[in-house]
Amino acid sequence: MARVPTVSTREQRVLDAIDASWALDRLVELIAIPSITGSAAESDAQHRLAGYFDPLGLDTDLWPIDLPEAKAHPDFPGLEAPRTEAWGLVGITGGDDGPTLILNGHIDVVPPGDLSRWSGEPFRPRIEGDVVHGRGACDMKAGVVAALAAAKAVTNSGIRLAGRLALHSVVGEEDGGLGAWSTLRRGYRGDAAVILEPTSGTVHTANAGALTFRIEVTGRAAHGATRELGVSAFESFWPIHLALRELESERNADTDVRLRGHDLPYALSIGTIRSGDWPSSVPDRLIAEGRYGVAIGEPSAAARKVLEDRVVEACSSDPWLTDHPATVTWSGGQFGSGTLPPGHPLLGRVQAAAADIRGGIPPEAAAAYGSDLRLYAAEDIPTVHFGPGDVRLAHSPREQVHINDLVSTARAVALLIVRTCGVR
Repeated sequence: MARVPTVSTREQRVLDAIDASWALDRLVELIAIPSITGSAAESDAQHRLAGYFDPLGLDTDLWPIDLPEAKAHPDFPGLEAPRTEAWGLVGITGGDDGPTLILNGHIDVVPPGDLSRWSGEPFRPRIEGDVVHGRGACDMKAGVVAALAAAKAVTNSGIRLAGRLALHSVVGEEDGGLGAWSTLRRGYRGDAAVILEPTSGTVHTANAGALTFRIEVTGRAAHGATRELGVSAFESFWPIHLALRELESERNADTDVRLRGHDLPYALSIGTIRSGDWPSSVPDRLIAEGRYGVAIGEPSAAARKVLEDRVVEACSSDPWLTDHPATVTWSGGQFGSGTLPPGHPLLGRVQAAAADIRGGIPPEAAAAYGSDLRLYAAEDIPTVHFGPGDVRLAHSPREQVHINDLVSTARAVALLIVRTCGVR
């Protein structure tokens, strides 16, 4: 649906201050930092961003996260990547006479995987026409830069915000949400939040959850030449696997309308399997780890019980597993679902700002993956996703973002800042 732009003189001043070349330079610099979750480069990227914050006139808080204390907390969101340090980063500008708008972006990226699948080096950004290639291009360093460019435009325009703008740069999003969780625990709050995840021209008002699970199956070891005397843990896992596939089908039969277009929005995937330690021995142990989708609005505890019950049921139908049941434990990232309260005006504000830049009202949708949205929503901070890029390219050797998407997102976010925080 087309929309006639309604941009005020003050808002136009901010839009005119968007520096596309500066934004592209920052994106290239950030992609070149291999800030894989939990790595030293992740911390390097946070310190680089803190250096960007200061010239923008932001009141900057860069702090080391106390990992032992965080891990001991009963609400700790979990992690999967080993780490020895983590840093939080918040930059704030504006006054105390209006609402606080949070712009969130995570600086960590997933590993590049098989390098032979890439057409270039993943951490050597390449620009081809309007497209920037590289790991983190869309997930989500372009979103981080869009927020930076919008904040810079507000500062350079001379506009003084009545309310506050807060930039939350976070780590550990890819494996649980350590950074956002720690930022919220440090006391940073707001009246609304936008997470600049790649949304392909839509606005996400919810995210499905994703829980990491571990299933352990025991067998009975024997020599491979007399395998009839043993029980293969690998083969014993098969009825459990079939039961989980059936469970996945059931849970995706009726899903939230905002997830239209996703065939398996609540996917259940076995990611790793480890079994056996010798080719000519019957394996007596199998460990399967995977990712389990949580429906929008479904409590994580209830989702866990559904999977646990299904594994118990599968074991009760197998002679060996009846007496040697598999065990289910939950570790790693524990992403619950989250949603914007129905009818909240944040959706309309983001849609209007985007439409004034791009001409069409972006449709409402939801993310089929876990994100930091649920952490802000749990603190009663209305939150949406809106950012540059296509999530279907994230985590892949084809990861990229269009420069036009980066710049238009920065312009829309700049409008949202002015309209939400107000002007003195």
